Amino acid sequence: MADITRRLGWRHLRGAPTAHIRHHRDGKLLHDGPGLSFWFRALTAALSEVPVDDRELAMTFHARTSDFQDVAVQATVTYRIGDPALAAARLDFSVDPDTGVWRGAPLEQLGTLLTETAQQHALDVLARTSLSSALVDGVTAVRERVAAGLAAEPRLPATGIEVVAVRVVALRPEPEVERALRTPAREQIQQEADRATYERRAVAVERERAIAENELASQIELARREEQLVEQRGTNARREAEEHAAADAVRAEAEAARTVRLAEAEATRSVRLADAEAQRTERLAQAEAAKAVRLARAEAEAAREVGEARAQAQAAWLRVHGEVDVATLHALTGTRLAENLPRIDSVTVSPDVLTGLLARLGGSAGETA
Repeated sequence: MADITRRLGWRHLRGAPTAHIRHHRDGKLLHDGPGLSFWFRALTAALSEVPVDDRELAMTFHARTSDFQDVAVQATVTYRIGDPALAAARLDFSVDPDTGVWRGAPLEQLGTLLTETAQQHALDVLARTSLSSALVDGVTAVRERVAAGLAAEPRLPATGIEVVAVRVVALRPEPEVERALRTPAREQIQQEADRATYERRAVAVERERAIAENELASQIELARREEQLVEQRGTNARREAEEHAAADAVRAEAEAARTVRLAEAEATRSVRLADAEAQRTERLAQAEAAKAVRLARAEAEAAREVGEARAQAQAAWLRVHGEVDVATLHALTGTRLAENLPRIDSVTVSPDVLTGLLARLGGSAGETA
């Protein structure tokens, strides 16, 4: 369909590359060709649009064979419009200048023409062919006859139509007839399937018998080997018991020998420990005795030295005091007493005491002089 737009009383048409546009005005052809684009006035323009692309026309119709059986034919015809000017002159491809839509139905007319022509040739072929032959070779025969008939049809070139290809998709009888025709084949297939099933079962039974024989032989062989295994296990158990007994005897002898060695070693060790303890005790006793002797000697020597030192100090003290006068001794005695007296914070001396002390000190000084 052409694309038409409006602008102030003018119309602009833009066609597709697969559409042949013819523009007449006052009986004159102004534009002619595919994919055109131009301006025109709607009141004076006569437009037609012819599609030039390949188109598929699917058709389904019924026919009757020579043995009066109905069959359904499904076919497809590919065609194109080879002469757009001739097709526009023979069919109404005019379009509305405002919408670009066809005023008529030209493609439906072409479809009716092609369908009726193809149906006529297909009916002619199938009317001379039995149903069985039609089901076997009918597709090829119908396709060739329809293609030849459409090529020889004079009205198609006169309308500018070219037939590109013809395909017959299917040729099928009525459902009841088709089921009846399928029955022998199904029976044969079922028989073949049953025979295959029986053969498969026979083979399975034979294989099962072989498997059972093999299992029985395997069980016999397993029982024999089980017997051998039991005997071997008994022999192994006896041998293992003998080896355990021998090992236990060797272990007992070794344990006894080890116990004897340990007892001897323990006795020797005890003797050695007793001797060492005795020697250590003896050495400790000797050391304690020597230490006691040394300590006694040291204490005696220290006591003797201390006594001598005290005697010498006493003698020296006596010598010193024997040589010193009586006043000095009194002073020393007072000093010694003062050192041993408690601390006196304050002393109150009365006049009487002070007079007596001064008198006594004066008398002492006179005697000394």
